[in-house]
Amino acid sequence: MAITASGVTVSLGGRPILQEVDAQVRPSELLGLIGPNGAGKTTLLRVLTALQPADGGSVDYEGATARELGRTTLARRIAFLAQGGEAPVALSVEALVGLGRLPHRRPFAEAGDADRQAVARALALCDVSGFACRAVGTLSGGERRRVLLARALAVEAPYLLADEPLAGLDPQHQLDTLQLLRRISREGTGVVVVLHDLSLAARFCDRLLLLDHGRGIAEGPPAAVLDDARLAQVFGIHALRGAHAGEPFLLPWRTLENEKTTS
Repeated sequence: MAITASGVTVSLGGRPILQEVDAQVRPSELLGLIGPNGAGKTTLLRVLTALQPADGGSVDYEGATARELGRTTLARRIAFLAQGGEAPVALSVEALVGLGRLPHRRPFAEAGDADRQAVARALALCDVSGFACRAVGTLSGGERRRVLLARALAVEAPYLLADEPLAGLDPQHQLDTLQLLRRISREGTGVVVVLHDLSLAARFCDRLLLLDHGRGIAEGPPAAVLDDARLAQVFGIHALRGAHAGEPFLLPWRTLENEKTTS
């Protein structure tokens, strides 16, 4: 079972954003979406969550369409962390994270034990339990980002799609976040994450989908996708490579333009 996008095409204002892109989100796997700015990564996430209609192609949700599933069922099955998500500043952290439980409750129904337990788990997973009673407006940008991830985790959906979840986080919380996402994928959740840090993508992701100018350029294990030719072609860089404690790392080292001027 999986979420499968086939030949997805999207144009905005007459400009092609995605051009016949294929993607698959599988349970128990961490998929990284990578590519330069403007490659179409956010648009693809929005198509996969049925927030953005596609002009062509299709998205299959474990054998059903978004229309067949309905908005409520889809909201229970796919949690989405948007890029730069906003939140009411006067709301408490606990109340904000509790919004992740709305797809599981009848309209105007009070939160039940299952909802409170899910919120407590999400707060703990994102290391924000200590902020539970604080107003969202009192948090730093990085703290707010972790709280928004907690809201997405509180849905306890079988699929989690996160658009740049590391934005604004310090190095410790970047590592903590990716370790958390890898852990929940190992527990069965299908996770998609948009990343700009190629070293972290190479280290933590099971599979990468590389986009450029709205097209899928390569898909597969990180070592196969992030080869020297594609780094030069798509990102215009050379990189240093290595491994530590059995895990690979990749360090962007020099741009091709810089190499021309110094050679």
